[in-house]
Amino acid sequence: MPHDFQGSMERNVERIEITISSRFENIELVQVIAEHLCENAGVDEDGSHWIGMAVREAVANAIKHGNKLDIRKKVSAVFELAGHDLEITIQDEGAGFDPEKVSDPLNPQNLMKTSGRGIFYMKTFMDRIAWSFNPGGGTSLVMTKNLEKASGMASTNA
Repeated sequence: MPHDFQGSMERNVERIEITISSRFENIELVQVIAEHLCENAGVDEDGSHWIGMAVREAVANAIKHGNKLDIRKKVSAVFELAGHDLEITIQDEGAGFDPEKVSDPLNPQNLMKTSGRGIFYMKTFMDRIAWSFNPGGGTSLVMTKNLEKASGMASTNA
């Protein structure tokens, strides 16, 4: 084995990109990609499911709130896995929003509402989430997760 082979393996980044039209029917496709990528990285079914749910909520928000269900507008998802670090970027073509104005789903007056939990779920299932707003329109959401510390990480010491 050449000496630099191991070093080049450590720098490998697995990258998957997908662009969908703003239709709710396309959400599951993006979720399946997230779950499959996690399972291939050694995360068990439960851990992969929760990361998939965060992605599902992010894509649903991009379609509904970002792109206002306009099928001419696209949502892109980029998955980058470098070692145990997974970074997921979801981008829409909408006008943006103020994250501070999103209702807290744990507030007693919001507990019975059937919507408004997406950002809460993303914050719960992922290590970090951050938004950026493009001057020409569009919101980018970046979610990160260290898969080694993810609950539900399958044992790799077999």
